[in-house]
Amino acid sequence: MKNLLKKKIIIPILAGVLFFTGTAFKNDFFEIAKQIEIFTTLFKELNMNYVDETNPGDLMDTAIKSMLADLDPYTNFMNEQDVEAARINNTGDYTGIGARVKTFKDKLVIVEPYKGYPADEAGLKAGDEIIQVGDIIIETYKENAGDLLKGASDTPVEVTYKRQGKTHTATIKRAEVEIKAVPHFSMVNDKTGYIVLSKFSNKAHYETNYALRDLKAQGAEQIILDLRGNPGGLLNEAIKIVNLFVPKGQLVVTTKSKVKKYNKTYYTQDEPIDTNIPLVVLIDGHSASASEIVSGSLQDLDRAVIVGSRSFGKGLVQRPKQLTYGTQVKITISRYYTPSGRCIQSLDYWNRNEKGEAVRVKQENYNEFKTKNGRKVFDGGGVFPDVIFNTSKNSSITNAIVNSDLIFNYSTDYYYKHTINDINNLKLSDTDFSNFKNYLKTNNFSFETATEKALYDVLETATKEGLNDNIEKDFNALVTNLKASKTDVIEENKDYLLELLTEDIVKRYVYREGLYEYYKVNDPKIKKATEILSKPSTYLNYLK
Repeated sequence: MKNLLKKKIIIPILAGVLFFTGTAFKNDFFEIAKQIEIFTTLFKELNMNYVDETNPGDLMDTAIKSMLADLDPYTNFMNEQDVEAARINNTGDYTGIGARVKTFKDKLVIVEPYKGYPADEAGLKAGDEIIQVGDIIIETYKENAGDLLKGASDTPVEVTYKRQGKTHTATIKRAEVEIKAVPHFSMVNDKTGYIVLSKFSNKAHYETNYALRDLKAQGAEQIILDLRGNPGGLLNEAIKIVNLFVPKGQLVVTTKSKVKKYNKTYYTQDEPIDTNIPLVVLIDGHSASASEIVSGSLQDLDRAVIVGSRSFGKGLVQRPKQLTYGTQVKITISRYYTPSGRCIQSLDYWNRNEKGEAVRVKQENYNEFKTKNGRKVFDGGGVFPDVIFNTSKNSSITNAIVNSDLIFNYSTDYYYKHTINDINNLKLSDTDFSNFKNYLKTNNFSFETATEKALYDVLETATKEGLNDNIEKDFNALVTNLKASKTDVIEENKDYLLELLTEDIVKRYVYREGLYEYYKVNDPKIKKATEILSKPSTYLNYLK
């Protein structure tokens, strides 16, 4: 009788659950259809009746981007050109002049020519400003000017460019370009191998596997894996790279989503190359996504010592969805979690501040997790290294300097004013830093801090209320002090800025390949990694 009673009670409850679940689904579907109909009607009426001519394509592009911007910076609409750029990023192969190029309204700037490729062979250098391609003047060209440099292999393209105020022309023969995921690997000393992994393209595992085997054949008994500046890429490649150092069947990452089919656990699938070789992984604030899966997983499994500065903190997974007319939308579908169970996403895009800005997870809200050996690790703020090197003390101002291209432009001027016989001996001096600060002044570097903006808002409000006479003196004193503080911040970040300048200058003389050779001699993180690996007891103590 009791069992029968239970059945009578349970059946209505289950039916209720099914009813509400089904109703929720129908309501969601109805709401989506309703909003689409409203938008379609509005879009049609707007384009048919607005007082001036409208461009439906531009309006739709704005609408889509504004909608997606309210979510997170990784959920993006991709037009046909964006889809092709993503393909190139994932494969590393394309046909062009063999250079990294930045597009401006009136010019194309060579950021980095790749050694031995067409732009380099034609004599183009970093800092050259292309103002004309064939008969087309960049300043008057309305489309994406960077596409003018692309074309079939072996086809010529004539460019007109400016260098140090003088105009030159060059004919470049386009070629197949392969951008390696592992641009460099070599021995640091007779026992230590060094592998640079710069991106997680579909060749990342293959190239890392090859580099590891080659270095072991050269006698490497310990490895430094450099993930600094690596923005991430393909998840499966990250898992395969972890698999080089850990056994088959090991959990590497878990993804969790509101959509059940995206809830997955990823295990290593192959036999490893070496599960015992001592390993140090280098990371920095630009190591993101797949880089954090590799470094975070190896840290959680106590398989590597992590050296550098805190990683970027991107714990979100995206998946492209095909749309019509060759377009795509890349959607954030889940969060990923390392073997200890932590998600290292640092910015909260779903609980923003009063300005609508995503806020960084506060340290007091970090959750503690344990590695395989019981070491404490934390979520919420990127991968925190076992051996920490400090970065810039005020990222807003230093980022403004980098984003203004002033480091790049100063390095260009430096290259044409200095002859260096042995680049590995380059050491920028206090005089060089003073010259750089003067360069910032003469090029009108200005950065308005949030504090300054708030002060000017206060003054504007006081002026409207007729109160500015009473506060103007204090206001001017505060602004003067703030300007002095910004100067102090630049001085406080001297070492960091000199490091960025040095890297850019070195590449001017010996390309990116030479930069890695320079690192092996001069980089403090590589020196620290080598020191840790040279003392087995020290290495093991970090992992206990």
